[in-house]
Formats: sequence, C-alpha cells, structure tokens
Amino acid sequence: MSWLKSTKFWGVVVLVLALAGGTAYMLKRRSAKPKVQWETTAVDRGRITARVTATGTLSALVTVQVGSQVSGSILKLYADFNSTVKKGQVVAKIDPRLFQATLENARANYAQAKATLHKDELQAKFAGRQFQRQGNLAKEKLIAPSDFDTAESNAGTTMAQVEADQANVKQAQAVLHLAEVNLALTDIVSPTDGTVISRNVDVGQTVAASLQAPVLFVIAEDLRKMQVDTSVAEADVGKLRAGMQATFTVDAFPGEPFKGAVRQIRNAATTVQNVVTYDAVIDVDNSELKLRPGMTANVTFVFANKDDVLRVTNAALRFRPSPELVNALKLEVPHGRRSGGEGASSGPATGAAGPARTGGSAKSDEPPDRRTVWVLRNDVPSPVRVKTGTTDGTKTEVVEGPLQPGDLVISDATLPAGLKPAATGMLPGAGPPPGGPRRF
Repeated sequence: MSWLKSTKFWGVVVLVLALAGGTAYMLKRRSAKPKVQWETTAVDRGRITARVTATGTLSALVTVQVGSQVSGSILKLYADFNSTVKKGQVVAKIDPRLFQATLENARANYAQAKATLHKDELQAKFAGRQFQRQGNLAKEKLIAPSDFDTAESNAGTTMAQVEADQANVKQAQAVLHLAEVNLALTDIVSPTDGTVISRNVDVGQTVAASLQAPVLFVIAEDLRKMQVDTSVAEADVGKLRAGMQATFTVDAFPGEPFKGAVRQIRNAATTVQNVVTYDAVIDVDNSELKLRPGMTANVTFVFANKDDVLRVTNAALRFRPSPELVNALKLEVPHGRRSGGEGASSGPATGAAGPARTGGSAKSDEPPDRRTVWVLRNDVPSPVRVKTGTTDGTKTEVVEGPLQPGDLVISDATLPAGLKPAATGMLPGAGPPPGGPRRF
C-alpha cells in the first residue's frame, strides 16, 4: 500500500476530480437558461380618466370695434385703456370745423333753393291768371289766337320751373341733412356698455375713412363672461360634445384650475402644415375678473371616467420579446398581426433587449382592442391575450382576459451581456433577415 502514500498518486486523483467537476459545471451551465432581468408592474384595480388636451385663447363673448365714418384729426379723447363706458357715451371727438363750414354752406344753399321756389311759384300764379284771362277773351274772339297760345305757353313754362325748383329744394335739403350727419359723426360714441380693451389713436392723429373705417377703440361688452376658442385635433374632436365640462389653466395663475362648459364645436376646419384642427368654444364664468382677453389656456376635456376597473400599464401592452430572448428562453410567441404593441406588428419594437420583429402576417381581421401582454409567473414569461378598453395614456382598462390583480406583467427585459443570438434567431414566421441569415 505504499502507492496510497505516494504524492504523485494523490496529485493525479485531484486532477481527475477537478476535470470531472469542471466538465459537470460546464455542462450544467450550457443546459441552464440565461438569467434575464425583468422589469415588471403589477396589475391593479383603480380609476381611469380619459382626457383630451388642447390649447386655446381667451376672449370676451362680444367684442365691438369702434371706428370713424368721417375723416379728420382727433381733437379729444374721452376714454382710455380699461375705461368703463356706457352705450351712447362720447369716447372721442374729431375736429368739427370743416364739417361745420360744410353745414353752413348747405344751409345757405337750402335757403336759396327755397327762395327761388317761392319766386317761381309767384310767377307761375301770375302766368296762370294771365292764361285764364286770355282764354276768356279768346272765347269772345277779342284777341288773336297767337296771343292765347303765348299765354298758355308761359303758364306751362312757369309750372315746370316750379317743379324743378321743388326738386332743387329737396336736393339742397338732402345735402343739408348729410352735412348735419357728418357733423354729428365727429362725436365717436360707444355702441354698447363695456370696457375699453384697446385704444389705437392719440390726440392730433389724423384718421382717414375714405377706403374703410379706421378702428379707434375695441370694447368688450362684458368681461365677467368670457369664452375660450380651443384648437382640437381632428383625431380627438369626435370625443367631444356640446355641454361637456372642461377645465383649464393659464400661466398667470399656475396651479389654479378654471372651469367651463363646451358651447359648440364649430365645423370650420383650420389647416396649418397639414394639421387639421377644429374650434371648440368653451363658456367661462369670470366673475372675479381674473382672466383677461388674449390669455393662453391649457384646456383638458374629460370624456370618460371609470372607477374600480382592472388596469395594466401601456408599457406592458407595448412590450414584445426580441428574437434573441425568444431563442434563449425558447418562448412560444403567438402568431397574428399584434403582439402586444399599439401599432401594427410589422414595425419594430424597441426594449432593453434591442429591436424585435414579430412573426405572422402583417394583416389580420382581429379587432384593434385585442392585445397581448406577457405575464411573469415563476420567473417564466407567458403571453396572455386581453381585450382593452379606456386608456388615460399611462394605464389601460382590461375588459376581458385571464388577468388578476397582482399579476406581474412585463414592460421590459435585459439580456445578460455574454448572451449571443443564434444564427436562426427569429420569431416564427418572420422570415430570414434581409441579405440572408446572420452569421456569428
């Protein structure tokens, strides 16, 4: 038994045991599945509030532009910014001297026309009496027929002149009335009760009303009642309706919400850089006069509100395992157009494991509310088909499907750094990658 005490013998035994252990370890490591870091969220129950957001501009319900119908220089201003005015109140005065001179000239012409009419009326009466006398004499054949004809002609001529003078009087009267109106228009009056929100002229400035009436003031009828004109995208306008409640905030009062109600959704579309929007008008109570015309409002419309529903995160609906992950874990991926993403499965989905492609046809007759989520049970992922409902952009309602509160759904996965994809690593039905199979 001297060989049992030999150092060489025990060295060989140790070497054989080391080789056997290393071989067993390598075989075990090769057969074991790689350790994957899963990012999961738990399915829960709670409230889902679906919203539509838009931006808009505050304005008064009724805004009146006050202009001038006559040209001239501004003599006086009786209103300024933020002035409260009443209907019929004079807010500005145009220099009336030219219009007063025109009015005096019109009055003189009118008086002259009336005097001419009076003179011609007297001549017409005299010519009429002369014609009557000549007629009596002509019946008795005491005058020549030519004298009778002359008297008849004079009577007719004077009557025609009277009619012409009457027309001249009316014309002079109309010119006089126009001069009076123009003189009255030098007083710029407010057409309504309200507040001046804009003044566009100063004293001494000349306004020209030859082509269009210049705007001197902008008056808001009642700032206690305002409206918000919002630009709602065409994809969201179908979710709104008249009478719907809305909330909004303004930069002047951050964190303070204001409430309103949708009055109407106008059919006229606005297109800017191929983006189509519609104007949703919101009525707002501004009793405290905090809101001012022109403010930018960030509006939120709530079109769906559900309590105590089963919820899953949208990240879990978007998750799809990469080809490397599928091959490494030998996962069974369901065929179909959708594999849990929100868009068509023919496009790439990017997670921590890199881009992935789903298999199957790019077209399907499945409804768009059918989705696939991956549930982690005993550290093994498995696909689950669910029917989705309302979403708030972060979480989505699960209407049907074998999900329970507390189930862990996968939203992302990270492969070990040393894991290499197989040469045939692709989802079933995805086909070879462009340019032939990949080589490693």
